[in-house]
Amino acid sequence: MIRARRARIVATLGPASRNRIAELARAGADVFRVNFSHGAHADHARTIEAVRRAEAEVGRPIAVLADLQGPKLRLGKFADGVVRLKVGQDFRLDLDNAPGDASRVQVPHPEIFAALRTGAAVLLDDGKVRLRVTKHGPDFAQTTVEAGEQLSDNKGLNLPGSAIPIPALTDKDRRDLAFALDQGVDWVALSFVQRASDMAELRRLVDGRASVLAKIEKPAALDVLDEILDLSEAIMVARGDLGVELNPEEVPVAQKRLIRAARLRGLPVIVATQMLESMIHSPTPTRAEASDVAGAVYEGADAVMLSAESAVGDYPLEAVSIMDRIITRVENDPRWPELMRAEYPVDDADADALVAAARRAAEAASTACLVAFTTTGQTALRLSRERPLQPTLALTPKLSTARKLALSWGVESRVIPELFDPEDLARVATTHAAEMELAPPGHRVLILAGLPMGSPGAANILRLAHTPRR
Repeated sequence: MIRARRARIVATLGPASRNRIAELARAGADVFRVNFSHGAHADHARTIEAVRRAEAEVGRPIAVLADLQGPKLRLGKFADGVVRLKVGQDFRLDLDNAPGDASRVQVPHPEIFAALRTGAAVLLDDGKVRLRVTKHGPDFAQTTVEAGEQLSDNKGLNLPGSAIPIPALTDKDRRDLAFALDQGVDWVALSFVQRASDMAELRRLVDGRASVLAKIEKPAALDVLDEILDLSEAIMVARGDLGVELNPEEVPVAQKRLIRAARLRGLPVIVATQMLESMIHSPTPTRAEASDVAGAVYEGADAVMLSAESAVGDYPLEAVSIMDRIITRVENDPRWPELMRAEYPVDDADADALVAAARRAAEAASTACLVAFTTTGQTALRLSRERPLQPTLALTPKLSTARKLALSWGVESRVIPELFDPEDLARVATTHAAEMELAPPGHRVLILAGLPMGSPGAANILRLAHTPRR
């Protein structure tokens, strides 16, 4: 089953979709996200097993992305569940676990008070309530209400402009990570990354059992972006929490910066949050949402993501289908290659010379596709970085590699028996390209591989072959 597009779709699974996984894959979903902020391990185990069944049914590798909850900062509870606030009133945050009222509430995170400064803003409930700190100590903060009328139990808390001294991996995350790795997930996403050490700790715990992805949703991460990218295998532009702490006009600028930075390094980048938000309850998106998805495709993002739209929405299948249609339409725009490539210097001096040469050679009219023989996926990722307009077929003996590459722009991956004889390369490449209808009979295929065969390492041979004529 071949997609007629290069950008990929990540669909979040939940009550609305976990029993429709094969349908969603046929509609265009390439990667399924399991959100560990919700649900029990038993539920997630059944969901992951269902993805593997759907993978066999649709006949192509599908990746599972385990999204760890991270240190989501929340208020305590109120005696009546909800309180009314007035602009200008005093409101206290403290460590007292007594139920809150209209004058105070618990914040069960001592680290918050260590990070506060007089005059700092505190955002509650995704920014719907804004407080300003007037006085603070090691166990309290006295604030003034600047905006907002209502608060209820366990609402989220953000400190824009402040790096909070709290580990990105909570005890819950560590338990969830161990479970996810035992289930054989392909990607692990770490939430609320603020510093490179957060990703270093995740990599240590994962120990090569999955690929690691940094969710960029804290402005503090933008200040040390290069260091975070050094330790990441992909990133997600998580615009929900990022948009709470940044002014609205700053979010698209940050998105463009993050996409460009990831593309320059050849790291897959996902654009996420509220892409087709109205489709939670509507069978069609707004025109602005369609333009948002299209904008990410024009910028060259590897993937766009559905969250609540596919997890709990009324129209999960329609959301995937429409996202697929938007991507396909953009990629059929004659100006799309020019605009997409404008975001990346094609003649980058740091690019792999052989891979760059393959991309240039593939621009010849008679070249139908590129075939990368890969063990770890790196050769295919290097090709994806160059954004060739011809499809890239990644052939690998490792199912884990094939699944990992489901997130990469323009890459179709398949599992083959391990090869040891270089003379087999042309035959295997052209046979698979023809069977998958990526190359018509008699058309040229460009092959990248590394010698010696079967050993991980950079590609060092580029070969031309032609599919058999009928």
